[in-house]
Amino acid sequence: MNLSLVGFLTCAADRWILKGQMSSIESVGRMTPTPFFVVTAALEIGAGLVFLVAPALVIRMLFAASDIQTGVAIGRVAGAALLSLGAACWWARHDGGSAASSGLVSGLLIYNVAVVALILTGSLGSRSPLLWAAIAVHGAMALWCVLVVTARPASVGA
Repeated sequence: MNLSLVGFLTCAADRWILKGQMSSIESVGRMTPTPFFVVTAALEIGAGLVFLVAPALVIRMLFAASDIQTGVAIGRVAGAALLSLGAACWWARHDGGSAASSGLVSGLLIYNVAVVALILTGSLGSRSPLLWAAIAVHGAMALWCVLVVTARPASVGA
């Protein structure tokens, strides 16, 4: 990483902390991941929307390669994204009642509904038996997400 970029990010993080309740000196060792989540959310939501709205344009801009090389590259990026979703779910498995857990499940709801919608609209090509299976799995997972998000937490001592 470029040193000037590291300096910029460090200054930006310090400014973020100073706007909060702690000074940068008090925050050493106690920095929260909130700024990281905000920046990551903005970047990934923006990239996701651009890929959904104009995928051909983005792919042409990113890859000056053959269709096969482009497909392989996109497949690897999708694999990395799915791996990260799986890892986040695995690490959150014991964190049922937190706001972060709820946010993760809500994000997964959006993902599962989007996959079903993309397949049903034909955006991923003709519906092969494997794509019908993907509709069933992602539809079931979307329903499960709704059930988890809308479930009331069990009361303590009940």
